[in-house]
Formats: sequence, structure tokens, C-alpha cells
Amino acid sequence: MADERYDNEIWDEFRWGEHLDEIERKSEQLRSFIASDSPTNTPRWLMLLKENNNKKEAVDAFIEEELQIEEAYFPEEDDWDEDDDPDYWEDIEDWEDEFFFNDYEETEDYDEGEEWKALSEDFTLTNNGSIETLPVYNQAHELAVYILQWAEELPPRLRNDNCSHFIDKILQIGAKLAGGYSFGFEQDLLGGNIANTKKALFAANHALQILSDDLKASNYLSKLEYQLLHERLFALRNNIGIYVQDLRDLFYRGF
Repeated sequence: MADERYDNEIWDEFRWGEHLDEIERKSEQLRSFIASDSPTNTPRWLMLLKENNNKKEAVDAFIEEELQIEEAYFPEEDDWDEDDDPDYWEDIEDWEDEFFFNDYEETEDYDEGEEWKALSEDFTLTNNGSIETLPVYNQAHELAVYILQWAEELPPRLRNDNCSHFIDKILQIGAKLAGGYSFGFEQDLLGGNIANTKKALFAANHALQILSDDLKASNYLSKLEYQLLHERLFALRNNIGIYVQDLRDLFYRGF
């Protein structure tokens, strides 16, 4: 729960970071249950590959699971009772009149306009945008698909803890970017966006460390494969860092 000292303040990335860290601690048991190896010692990423038709769907399934786990530990705003609000039913009636009795063509035009905004890169860093137009997310998603393809082709004897840990960190990059984006870009929640995006940056750094320290000298990759993978991951890490700074600039411009 939020600290009462901050109830009337806009949280920055550091305050949100503390809050998200606490949520992650509370959700660790559930996360471990979902992401843990099966009784047959099948890694979670391999189970996702078996459960989905292709690599892209497997990546999407991983991201969706991660978001659901974290969302489960955000408190629902269910303490409010509509009977305590004298304006509630009047507002509902006004909304019903506007929604059901306005001209249909006007509503359709509005929906088309909102869809255009979501698909336009000009609205990417707004609440009208879509994460599918965010270049760094697409870059992370494409790398995750590539890694699953690589991992699926590995001989079972090479799928050890280092390998699975590396794959998990790669998958987490896109999940954390998506989690950050879900906060939106309004001033009061932008700090949460930044904090989650920084977790994507940490995951990328961790993956780079595993790649350099553990996988480089192993039989996982040829010299050329290692170089190409390192370049892609290094570029992604740098682009996430730039994105974090863009979000910070957006946050501080609001003051």
C-alpha cells in the first residue's frame, strides 16, 4: 500500500520503484509457481513454445502472464460505494443518454479517429497511443522471438540454468516495457512507467552479463553468432536507456 506521506504528492520514478519492488516481493511465490520448471523439468519458456503455435505467440503469452501477475497485486478501488455518491446515478443516466441516443455515425467517426491515433507514431508517448508503435518494444519483442527460436534448437543437454536464466531475462525486457507502457503518460503515473522501464533496462544489462560471462565460452554459440547476438542486445539496451531519458524529460516537463 502507498505510504500516507505521499498521498498528496506525485510519485517520481524512485518512489514508484519502491512500490513496484514491494509488489514483486509479494508476487514472488505466484511468479515462481507459474515460471517454475514442470515436474518433468521443462523450462517455462519451452512449455510456452509447446502451448502456442509459434514463437511470437509464445512471447506474447509470457508478457501477458507477467502483466497479470503484477496486476493481481495492485489494490482494486472497490471501497467506493455508488450509494454514497448522490451524483452517481445522475451521471450514469447522462452517460446512457449520450452513449445510446447520439447519432451512430458520429460515434463511428470518433472510434475511427481514436484508432488512427493508436496507430500513429505521433501519439506513441501519449495515452492515445499503442505499444505496437513503440520502436524499442518491437525491438525487444523481435529479439525475444529470435532467442526462443535459438533456444528451441538447442540440444536438451545444453538447456541448463544459465541458459534458462538468460532466456528469461530476454523475455522480461519486453514484459517490463509493456508493464511500464500500461501506466500511461499522465503526470501522476508517469513515474511508474519510468520505474518499470528501468526494470527492462536492468533485465537487458543482466542478460548481457550472462551472455558475456557464461554463454560466450560455452558451446551455445559460434563466434559469429555470439557477435551478432551481443550487438543486437547491446543496441537494445542502449535504446532502452534513451527511452528512459525521454520519459524522464516528459515527466519533468510537467512541473
